[in-house]
Amino acid sequence: MPQELVLRVLPEEAHDEATVLRLLCHKMGRSPRSIAAWHIRKRSVDARQRQVLMNLSVVIYDQGEEIPRIEPILPDYPDVHDAPRVIVVGAGPAGLFAALELIALGIKPILVERGKDVQGRRRDLKAITIHHQVDPDSNYCFGEGGAGTYSDGKLYTRSKKRGDVQRVMDLLVAFGASPDILVDAHPHIGTNKLPKIIEAMRETIRQHGGEVRFATRMTELLLESGRATGIRCQSGEDLYAEAVILATGHSARDVFRLLHKQGILIEAKPFALGVRAEHPQSTIDRIQYRCETRGEFLPPAPYSLVKQVEGRGVYSFCMCPGGVIAPCATAQEEVVTNGWSPSKRDQTTANSGIVVELRLEDFVEFAEHGPLAGMEFQAAIERKAWEAAGRSQRVPTQRMTDFIQGQTSSDIPKTSYVPGGTSVDLAEVLPDFIVRCLREGLQAFNQSMPGYMSSDAILHAPESRTSSPVRIPRDTESLEHLEIQGLYPCGEGAGYAGGIVSAAMDGQKCAQKIAQKMGESQKI
Repeated sequence: MPQELVLRVLPEEAHDEATVLRLLCHKMGRSPRSIAAWHIRKRSVDARQRQVLMNLSVVIYDQGEEIPRIEPILPDYPDVHDAPRVIVVGAGPAGLFAALELIALGIKPILVERGKDVQGRRRDLKAITIHHQVDPDSNYCFGEGGAGTYSDGKLYTRSKKRGDVQRVMDLLVAFGASPDILVDAHPHIGTNKLPKIIEAMRETIRQHGGEVRFATRMTELLLESGRATGIRCQSGEDLYAEAVILATGHSARDVFRLLHKQGILIEAKPFALGVRAEHPQSTIDRIQYRCETRGEFLPPAPYSLVKQVEGRGVYSFCMCPGGVIAPCATAQEEVVTNGWSPSKRDQTTANSGIVVELRLEDFVEFAEHGPLAGMEFQAAIERKAWEAAGRSQRVPTQRMTDFIQGQTSSDIPKTSYVPGGTSVDLAEVLPDFIVRCLREGLQAFNQSMPGYMSSDAILHAPESRTSSPVRIPRDTESLEHLEIQGLYPCGEGAGYAGGIVSAAMDGQKCAQKIAQKMGESQKI
């Protein structure tokens, strides 16, 4: 039976297979010849002590034992050209994984995406950064692959009970992701690698009989006797199917508005909002690794911080070591920030959302909008940032120390946010209670990470798209909408996921429930 051991080794030792094998044999009191094979199952950095170490969980196979295939392969997908149809709205991780799961279950997905394919999106992202022009259908949030494609591709999830995390990771590797994501404690693909993986998924869907339609925006959900029967597209075309999976992402405000207009039950949902903080990566390395210069075998240091201020959580969100800040607006007259890292995480700056937990009562000023109150609260801050930054995609910025002291920064160092920044007192952009919580929270962060609060640290506002401001309620067992049969709210936009992996698992679950229901109806 395979044996699993944990080794604590120096970073340079972790990257040398001969050294790892020697240390394994020493710990086990065995000869290398007695070991048929071994592989690292999990790898993590332990920076709790002055000497930074790597934890390796290693699986060892004895001579004569069966050695399983480690690297995943794609499932043997059937041909579904003539199978029953299900419409999937949105080609983000929830929609893509739902479509693949439908094919695996013998159902034909009709995947519709308002934006462009991954290559077509590149021109529109350049238009935002260079010309400050936002295409409302093709941007960092909308288009093939969803928000994650060009904003990082972090795969860490705490949603272990929501589905089969390993199955999602295996599929990503089979579609071209590095096998390292199966090993690293905080796996990450990288914005430079994700597009090819997304393209491979799309072509697999098409090759096995599914349809993928770009530049196809849903303008109406077609209903008949309390059941979803299809969608109407912006072109005027009606598409019909056995069910509709709604996987439109957390920024699809027009979808939330049309559901509300059609009288379909939706609910306001709390989320979090704040700023995106950027430091020199060397500063974070020095704090976390307690060294002047990070060694070549250590990854750029991340951080994760949580404090309670005025009864609210203030925490870091979507931390990007060796990354940059991106302009993620989905409409012209708003400013939105997010962060991403390339696969090597080799940029000179680190950034993270620093956000404050919101409550439904915070949206009282927008109560007239009913379930859209949180969304309108969010949008109002984004518009205020646009005005404060000169009615452009420049971002309101302030040195962290000046923000704490309540004074506008006299100058701002160049940040990684390509459209550029405008020195603004962020207290003019953010609500007072958020400003208070951020000021106290940042000072508390500095107690945990001395040196975190620095004049070299720059705050960018707002970080506002942390999660959906709306929940589309569904039955906990069937996953159908509470009032509309055949409608499956799915992923981040529906309020049931918080990242690539959890959204992918939710897409798979919705596909499985549809297949189960279709199978049951055929028996009747």
